[in-house]
Amino acid sequence: MSDVFEPFRLRGRAAIVTGAASGIGAAIAEVLAAAGARVALADVDREGAETVAQGIRAAGGEARAFPCDVSKRSAVDALVAAAHAAFGRLDVLCNVAGVPSDGPLANVPEAEVDRVLGINLKSTLFACQAALRFMGPQRSGSIVNVASAVIDSPAAGYGLYAISKAGVASLTQTLALEAGPLGVRVNALAPGATLTAFTRRHLRGPDGAIDAARLDGFVNAMRARSPLGRVGEAIDQAWLALYLASDASRFCTGQIWRANGGQALAR
Repeated sequence: MSDVFEPFRLRGRAAIVTGAASGIGAAIAEVLAAAGARVALADVDREGAETVAQGIRAAGGEARAFPCDVSKRSAVDALVAAAHAAFGRLDVLCNVAGVPSDGPLANVPEAEVDRVLGINLKSTLFACQAALRFMGPQRSGSIVNVASAVIDSPAAGYGLYAISKAGVASLTQTLALEAGPLGVRVNALAPGATLTAFTRRHLRGPDGAIDAARLDGFVNAMRARSPLGRVGEAIDQAWLALYLASDASRFCTGQIWRANGGQALAR
């Protein structure tokens, strides 16, 4: 092979990334665009998604922002149809949008169950269904969902979130079996502790500002759980997403990929 990096390139391909206004979603959108993909950035935070898209365009990439409440099937269907219309094809779908939920399962109210499952699990199913309408006839495509390390390492106080992400893992593996004959691969990331706004919610003081002492304590605790002595960054997940989106992973489907620094070990 004259160019070992050629299988990682996404020239001529189109991708959708949900939850793209910040954190892991933004990093994935930026990396896919840098690899040559045209990227649709979807988020309920329209301004944030547009800011990320502007950065991609400034760097020479092609990106468009789409406001989307992923918990609503009609909104997801419209998103996928609009992205396909804009780019003429759909090759990659990264379902990154998600919300946390803290508290014991014994006390979780029904409204919170509906909120978390709607955003974390149902939206992933809706987006996969919509994407397959285009990827199936095209006979190609890669779907990358986002689970969590909590599926391997349960933690008290995070049960509802864990349930939603366990559902994503099961959805991923089942859909891989069903979509494989259509030429579509389906995999999932299960990120370990990663410094984003998602984790920083625990680190704010009463005034809403990041508490430096709490941040240091969190980072040190997460480093202690990793054999590598590291805490993840959004780019660590984005690089893995690029691999799964590209032809470099053409023989990979139905797997849960764990960039977690060894914080959780699947058996």
